[in-house]
Amino acid sequence: MAIYDPKSMKAEEFINDEEIRETLAYAEANKNNAALIDEILDKARPRKNGSGCTCSGLTHREASVLLACEIPEKIQRMYEIAEEIKLAFYGNRIVLFAPLYLSNYCVNGCLYCPYHLKNKHIARRKLTQDEVRAEVIALQDMGHKRLAIEAGEDPVNNPIEYILECIDTIYSVHHKNGDIRRVNVNIAATTVENFRKLKDAGIGTYILFQETYHKQSHLKLHPTGPKHDYDYHTEAMDRAMEGGIDDVGLGVLFGLELYKYEFAGLIMHAEHLEAVHGVGPHTISVPRVKRADDIDPDMFDNGIDDDTFTKIAACIRLAVPYTGMIVSTRESEAVRRRLLQVGISQVSGASRTSVGGYTEEERPHDTEQFDVSDQRTLDEVVRWLMETGHIPSFCTACYRAGRTGDRFMSLCKSGQILNCCHPNALMTLAEYLVDYAKPETQQLGWEMIHRELSRIPRDSVRRVAEENIAAIKSSNRRDFRF
Repeated sequence: MAIYDPKSMKAEEFINDEEIRETLAYAEANKNNAALIDEILDKARPRKNGSGCTCSGLTHREASVLLACEIPEKIQRMYEIAEEIKLAFYGNRIVLFAPLYLSNYCVNGCLYCPYHLKNKHIARRKLTQDEVRAEVIALQDMGHKRLAIEAGEDPVNNPIEYILECIDTIYSVHHKNGDIRRVNVNIAATTVENFRKLKDAGIGTYILFQETYHKQSHLKLHPTGPKHDYDYHTEAMDRAMEGGIDDVGLGVLFGLELYKYEFAGLIMHAEHLEAVHGVGPHTISVPRVKRADDIDPDMFDNGIDDDTFTKIAACIRLAVPYTGMIVSTRESEAVRRRLLQVGISQVSGASRTSVGGYTEEERPHDTEQFDVSDQRTLDEVVRWLMETGHIPSFCTACYRAGRTGDRFMSLCKSGQILNCCHPNALMTLAEYLVDYAKPETQQLGWEMIHRELSRIPRDSVRRVAEENIAAIKSSNRRDFRF
């Protein structure tokens, strides 16, 4: 039996089955231990320091106790602290992005994904560079500034050279006032050499969902293809870090395995990255299994209800306070609204999960990876965020200013990153209002910008933000970044 060691580079040692099972037993035994739960919640609370706020976070065992807790008033307190942490680190801003599907060719046999190799009736498609360019222009015309590119694993149809060419094409498209300033990459686990190539291409975050941390379930759910190799997949983030990518994003596909097991594994993975590389996950995503071509989510018997899903999100925020938390259009407006109140800091908007979907007037379904629950336009999502008291942010300044990895984390953990995020969010919102917003969204947006500018504590920062916003309104654009 492997020994649990967060500093180990072996997947079965930093995601140790015996440790997870002992953790779940401990959590079950203490799920109504009010004194212990209060102690853990007190540890999780943000505390003010000289320049901002700080949080210690929680261990996987402490966080698992909270997830198991059944005391209603303690659960409500979790939600309140989760929101406190999110506001302390990131304020009331919500970052917006969109996925861009490049190809659905795939050699894997994943049982939960319609792109699996044995699905012979789904339409297979791979974008040409002209089609990539057209998709980017369509996204720019909405107002998007950051993308997450997606592609199936296929060494013939989707080699790393194709991914790199697509990234170069995306960055090269300058349409009207539109630019994609940051490309995140969600592709299969690869080699250190290929991660270096992605780093050199100027990507943002490398994202890879573990899907499940339960090794036996992983092997059954991925019966064929390269993804069958649990260790290679789980150790991908370490290779990415070795290849120079210092911002990585974790995620579990909730519904494949028992959620408490997955949660413990997810937090242990974050602990491992912190212990070995000094930098935890830049983002954590919380997708759930959804209906898709050839896929019925009811075939998986570990589905979770909305209350449990909300609790999971809150506990992740308490355990890993510095991470950006993402909920996509897989979820409905109602669910996304709930999760915004317990720590989510990034959402997708107007997403299409089909290859070539953005250039189609009607939402195509023949190449979709999953059903999209929230089908509102980007403008509707922007307006909704403002109506619920959040600043829609299209900011990518940290990447353009070199604030990544340990440089970002040092600012974030000390509570200082908000001094950058708040003014940048307002300036990118001003860009959106001038270039893309509908009249009612513009009115609401300018009211929010005026109100939020007055809340910037440092006079010098506020003045620069006001000057940049005035320049945006007069169409005298600048390459601003705090």
